[in-house]
Amino acid sequence: MNTEHFTSVEKAFCCEIPHHNPVNIPYLTVENFPKLGLLTALRFLEWVSENPEGVISLPTGKTPEYFITWTKRILDTWNTAEGKKIRKENGLNIEKKPNLSRLHFVQIDEFYPISSSQHNSFYHYVKKFYIQDFGLDPARGLFINCDTIPLAENLPFTEVFPNGEVDLNLRYCEPKTKMEALQQQSIFMIDEWCSNYEHQIRKLGGIGFFLGGIGPDGHIAFNTRGSDHHSATRLTATNFETQAVAAGDLGGIEISRKRLVITIGLETIAYNPDAVAIIFAAGEAKAPVVKDALENKPSNLYPASVLTKLKNARFYLTQGAASMLKDSVDFYYNGSPWTQEKTDKAVIDLCRKINKFGDRLMLEDLKEDEYCRLIPGLNHDTVQSVIDSITKKIDDGMYPLGNEMFYHTGPHHDDIMLGLLPHIHRLSRNETNKNHFAVLTSGFTAVTNKFLINALEDTLHFLDKEEIQMIKYPDFFERGYMLKRDKDIYHYLIKVASGQPIELRRGFAHRLVRNIIEIWGVKNEQKLRNQINDVLSITRNSYDGEKMPPKIQTLKGMIREYEEELVWACFGMTTSEVHHLRLGFYTGDIFTEKPNRQRDVEPILKQLRTINPTVISLAFDPEGSGPDTHYKVLQAIAEAVREWGKEKDLSQLRIWGYRNVWYQFHPADVTHIVPVSLNAMGVLNETFTNSYLSQVDASFPSYRHDGKFSDLSKKIWVDQLKQIQLLIGKPFFYQNESPRLRTTHGLLYFKEMKVEEFLNSARELEKSMEG
Repeated sequence: MNTEHFTSVEKAFCCEIPHHNPVNIPYLTVENFPKLGLLTALRFLEWVSENPEGVISLPTGKTPEYFITWTKRILDTWNTAEGKKIRKENGLNIEKKPNLSRLHFVQIDEFYPISSSQHNSFYHYVKKFYIQDFGLDPARGLFINCDTIPLAENLPFTEVFPNGEVDLNLRYCEPKTKMEALQQQSIFMIDEWCSNYEHQIRKLGGIGFFLGGIGPDGHIAFNTRGSDHHSATRLTATNFETQAVAAGDLGGIEISRKRLVITIGLETIAYNPDAVAIIFAAGEAKAPVVKDALENKPSNLYPASVLTKLKNARFYLTQGAASMLKDSVDFYYNGSPWTQEKTDKAVIDLCRKINKFGDRLMLEDLKEDEYCRLIPGLNHDTVQSVIDSITKKIDDGMYPLGNEMFYHTGPHHDDIMLGLLPHIHRLSRNETNKNHFAVLTSGFTAVTNKFLINALEDTLHFLDKEEIQMIKYPDFFERGYMLKRDKDIYHYLIKVASGQPIELRRGFAHRLVRNIIEIWGVKNEQKLRNQINDVLSITRNSYDGEKMPPKIQTLKGMIREYEEELVWACFGMTTSEVHHLRLGFYTGDIFTEKPNRQRDVEPILKQLRTINPTVISLAFDPEGSGPDTHYKVLQAIAEAVREWGKEKDLSQLRIWGYRNVWYQFHPADVTHIVPVSLNAMGVLNETFTNSYLSQVDASFPSYRHDGKFSDLSKKIWVDQLKQIQLLIGKPFFYQNESPRLRTTHGLLYFKEMKVEEFLNSARELEKSMEG
């Protein structure tokens, strides 16, 4: 890759991975997420120093966290020794501190309709993090404020679109009612506003510095997959992947599915031929869309490929986001000594690449493949060595463990289940094994306002019918509410078995009553009713996605905790074996805190000392894949294990790293492959559906599946079976002597590690996330 047009800052970040293969747009790879922020901040300030009155357009979301942090830090320490050192080491060869107040700012996009006063609007985000924190002049900004976009009869959007839905078919259809006529006229007025917004951007000469992320479908701004490269600012719909990602911001897919967006177009971004347009991405989950944009022929299918026409366009990537680029794959195979893992990966990938079963691969096939030909001592036995490697992992996954103390951990409720349930279920049948389950965060963000309202209304209904009789016991409001929680669980599951949905709702209401008494300390039935009505009033008057008061957050979290207890009660576990740690770093804010020792590590360490596990399981996602909660929880567990190791010999302790719906292992990277039967899939689905009451409607789905997480887990397990069948053949399973292997219809992967290996992996992950 030609770097002669790189700036001084960019040249300082050229990495050790050689860039020999052709790409559409030059790119830089950095080691970790904070360094990505540092690079973008330095390049931004480098550009501002040369264009003090230029036009900038900056992103929203979580990816800009370190860009914002570093920009402020560099400016705040400009004349200090620290500031001078940062600039000198990273190629920012300017002495005069840039003044950002003369820049013109362009907001990239916004949901429509959404009030600008809501904390989850992008208008609120850019006003806070860019206009306020960067010291930009709001008078020199172009903003997408839904409250001020004119509509028919000068009405607010709450009256024109009372349910928040905008039907773009009215652009083309004859209105049938007065309301539809009003809405049609308003849509045309929004279209006119968008055209004027585009005109104002072009009047400024176009965007001079654009910084944006890339979505799961490859979108930049809200230009989703399939967008015209000549598109301008417009009101438009989004696709499911985008809606799924936005669900967390808007309070559920039910909301984001209905919301349209106003976005600048791809032509808007590329209008200025001298524009510096940067796409930055972190994490292995972004690797496929990065590869598509950089290595495939420019197309509407790859929105970011529009930047090919700009000479100053760049991709700034972490190593994880760049991992599928050919340069990175070449470096993986050539940059370090060869291992069996590399042989396994090369052969398994070849089977998929040429769609050929392993036992039909010829030596010539291996020699013709650019990576298989690198295998040392390549011969007719090479494929068999890979088959032997994989079948040993299957044998290890079927080994009947006994006399073990398992400490299963999950960042969120449902993570353990989705990652390991079939294996846990089988091992729990051996009564010499003991299990403890620890969910490390509250999980309140996964409970929608609508679900809470319905549950509280149900509770009032059952109180009115005097069908929550436990409140009549004399000491119930003093201490009785704390007792018989296992009985709550048992009665609920009995009603699952007998198929009585109303009784299920009544059972859930019993637990809600206990939780409300615990949180608010209510002392009698009337105060209980008053408190329920207060919570209902607050929730009904809150917008979806709003950060709720702490006690309501706790109530939502306790709903998730009850659900987790239901899951493991299905397998004979009591509430004393299900632990709710509610680590304090989990706040629901867009930029969450890092775990600290006293608050977040000590509770885990205390449980390790008490439970004394022989096996610890944990979510083991790579850099930037899945919610950042997964990463923070892993670091808290690693620190707790590190401290525990100072007190006790942990040489026999095993760590099981699992993955679920956010990212998957390559079979070459795991140690254990566990057969999953149709029966196990049925157990997963029934348990998920009957226990995770707040999740059945899939309000916060993965962008990979429009439905329940349990359905996505099954799909992943089936896909993993197909991956292995292509190597070792289908007869291995259906003709096997083992009944368990004959009933295999999916495969579950996990990686077993000794403590030292786990702590080293955690350190590497920490470097990738924090530097």
